[in-house]
This record gives sequence, structure tokens and C-alpha cells, in this order.
Amino acid sequence: MREELTRLAEAMRAAATYRPDPDQAPVVLALPFEGSWLAVNTPARRVPSHGTHFLGQTFAIDFVAADAHRHTARVRDWRTLLAGEPATRFFAFGRPILSPIDGTVVAAHDGEPDHLARRSPLLILGYLLTQGSRLRRGLGAVVGNHVILALNAHGPYVALGHLRAGSLLVRPGDPVAVGQPVAACGNSGNTTQPHVHVQVMDSVDLSRGPGASLSVPGLPRLTKGSEKAAAGHRRRTETTRAGGTTA
Repeated sequence: MREELTRLAEAMRAAATYRPDPDQAPVVLALPFEGSWLAVNTPARRVPSHGTHFLGQTFAIDFVAADAHRHTARVRDWRTLLAGEPATRFFAFGRPILSPIDGTVVAAHDGEPDHLARRSPLLILGYLLTQGSRLRRGLGAVVGNHVILALNAHGPYVALGHLRAGSLLVRPGDPVAVGQPVAACGNSGNTTQPHVHVQVMDSVDLSRGPGASLSVPGLPRLTKGSEKAAAGHRRRTETTRAGGTTA
């Protein structure tokens, strides 16, 4: 554990000075799900999309399942405002997560619990304040259950995070094809409600690999990796469907 914490500290220092290559060609991914999902925290809004280059998140995208009214859960009640909510009330929880590439599984991590969802502003604030303590417990406590896929023998690599505990269908060494189920969406790791986190990296090691540009058909993306280029999309959330998108 001490060795992992040392690596994470080194990665945080490296992330503070990292700047992505604006001319890097994006890795094209298929959608890792079926149905209607919202794309949030995207590089079309800002770069880095999650506010940090740490853990290869420069161009990461979060996808949250939603209904026709853009609701992400079946229920809103007193718990939504004041307490944690069961992950099972959210549309994304348990939905199949599909491989977005033809490639090979190079890493798989399971065993992280699916915790209560948090939509209450009070709970979210408290959760944000405890991110450091989760990071000290290791990558699994942040990324949750996850798989990492390699497009080629030496990358690039695609990470799918926050998967449901016990749902992984693949293990390192397994070949995967686009559209093949690899796990189910969960609420493990550093997350406030069930969703799938997708990112591309130049290394299989989350703590060392810089984030690489990605492209998903139908979603706007940044071609030069600049905040200025994102200005027109700052308040945009995309509704993504398998086979197409609508704004």
C-alpha cells in the first residue's frame, strides 16, 4: 500500500505539469452501452474534462443512463434531498457495459462495493471533502471495479470504471470485440450515482498513463485540446443513443 501511495503522489505531481498534445489523433470508440444515456463531464465542455489530468482523466467521459425526460432514476423522494439512495433505483445500475473496441483485456479489478447514491447537495459536499481519504485507500476506492482494454499490443488503452461488484465477465488475456458485454454498470468507487466512466490512456497503468484524446461518433469533441475551443459547449449535455445522438 505504501508503494502505491508513493506512485499516486508522483502521478499527482506529474499531472500538475502535464499538457496534452493538441495534434494527437483521437482514438475512435463505439458506444459502450445500448439505449439512451447522458454524456456528462465531456472534453467537449472542458479539458481536462474532470478538472484534472490525474489518473489519465484528461479526455474522460461519464455516461449516465436516462429516460425520455432525462431523468436518471425512477424515483425522487425525501431521500433524494436528505439521504443516500439505493443504487438500484437508477436506470444505469446493472445495465450491460459493452466493449467499445476490438482488443484484449489487460487488467480487471473487482471486489469494490456498490455504495449508496448521493444526489443531496449536502451529501455531495461531504463526499467531495472525503475524496482524499478514498485515494489513500488505493486506486480501487477511486476508480471502482474496472477493466482496461488494449487496442493493440502496446496500446492505446481504454478504461471502463465504476462497474458493478461481481459483474465482470472478462479477465486479463481475453480477446474482446466491439459490442461484447464485459460487465454491468455499477456505483463503485468515487461516484455519486451509477454511471460508466470511459477514458483512453497511453499506458495500462492508471497512475502513470497520460490521458489520450478520444472520439465517440455523434458527440462533439475538442480537436485542439483547448479551453477556448470548448467555450461553445460549456453548458451542453448530450443525450446519446446506440446508433445515434440527439442534442
